[in-house]
Amino acid sequence: MDRLRRLFRSEPPAYEPIEGGEQGDEAQNEEKFSWIEYSIFFLLGIAMLWAWNMFLAAAPYFQHRFASSEWILTHFQSAITSVSCVTNLGSMIVLTKLQSGASYPKRIAAALLLNTITFTLLAISTTSFRSVTAGGYFGFLLTMVCATSLSTGLSQNGVFAYVTGFGRGEYTQAIMAGQAVAGVLPCVAQIVSVLSVSQEAAEDGSAQESPKSAFAYFLTATGISSISFVAFMYFVERHRKQRQLKRVVEDIHEAEGEEQAERKVVGLWSLFKKLHWNAGAVFMCFAVTMVFPVFTQAILSVRDPEHSSRIFQPASFIPLGFLVWNIGDLIGRLLTLHPRLKILHYPRMLFVFSIARVIFIPLYLLCNMYGKGAVISSDFFYLVVVQLFFGLSNGYLGSSCMMSAGEWVEVEEREAAGGFMGLFLVAGLTVGSLLSFLAA
Repeated sequence: MDRLRRLFRSEPPAYEPIEGGEQGDEAQNEEKFSWIEYSIFFLLGIAMLWAWNMFLAAAPYFQHRFASSEWILTHFQSAITSVSCVTNLGSMIVLTKLQSGASYPKRIAAALLLNTITFTLLAISTTSFRSVTAGGYFGFLLTMVCATSLSTGLSQNGVFAYVTGFGRGEYTQAIMAGQAVAGVLPCVAQIVSVLSVSQEAAEDGSAQESPKSAFAYFLTATGISSISFVAFMYFVERHRKQRQLKRVVEDIHEAEGEEQAERKVVGLWSLFKKLHWNAGAVFMCFAVTMVFPVFTQAILSVRDPEHSSRIFQPASFIPLGFLVWNIGDLIGRLLTLHPRLKILHYPRMLFVFSIARVIFIPLYLLCNMYGKGAVISSDFFYLVVVQLFFGLSNGYLGSSCMMSAGEWVEVEEREAAGGFMGLFLVAGLTVGSLLSFLAA
């Protein structure tokens, strides 16, 4: 690791971290670490991606609702992905440009409220209006997807911009770790739901297609968003009081509106010149990552499902693959907390490692695709060597990229840099989602 760091240490002058007299100013603007604030950012990270994972968990229910329309049944997953990516990316581009006078806490609060309303409506739809046609429900679902994607755009732009302004990479890591947890828990719930029912119910899919299960999925998303909203409002009020006390000590009497009016507006090209390696790394990282859902849904256990434990049957083995990947993702994000494992000051290294992750794609092809046999006939190879380490590399590199943004810009540019990096993260997800159709 030390040799690699020395290899990638050289950077152009524009990339040198702030030194000298500016370091003192930076230190004054850096917040003291607080576990309370870390926990709230962690919760915001969970809320940010919990909604999307609920759509994945409820896929069997959607299949049940669209059973009367072959076209919708075949294309609803692609439609959800397309609407989500386009809406999310479009909102991120607009929000990234709207820096002057932007209130990032208000964007975060609006995102949480929008999610709460959206998933409340989705929960109601599972028990009411059951006579709606497949086409009518499909239109309703895409409208809800559009709303949650707009909410995700508001949340990603607001949270990443807001957290970068604190100058603490640990808080950014908390958001990334929360996102990983949002991927782990739904997988656990899905596996438990499959294993807890009778063999007959598991085979006919009634447990997962039940409106009660979908109602629980959506209501859980509503609860997570509501709890996150209350916690964030507490955080904003707590931080406001701390800043008021600090202003009294420093004899600063500026109103919040004046601060927003004086916020430095930073152009996207100016940010790209400073953060091109970091932005390129996070783009490539998540673009490559988006192939994993395609392969995970297609790879089955090499064991005979009729003579093996139910965990190796498709209904539970596929969620197990998602779970192992997300566990690796969570571990990778937690590793960035260790000081000796941080590579925030080596953006070129981050970029090279992000591109190198394409090596995992041919590794997937060595596994049991569609039950047609595996080149390497081992579930351990698939679950640990491929899934676990692919997820770990995503968590480690993705978190490192996002945490590094504040290291390469001026203090007053940090909020804009956080939103800028969030834009490239979403762009990577969008491009990766579109390319995943080719992989399929």
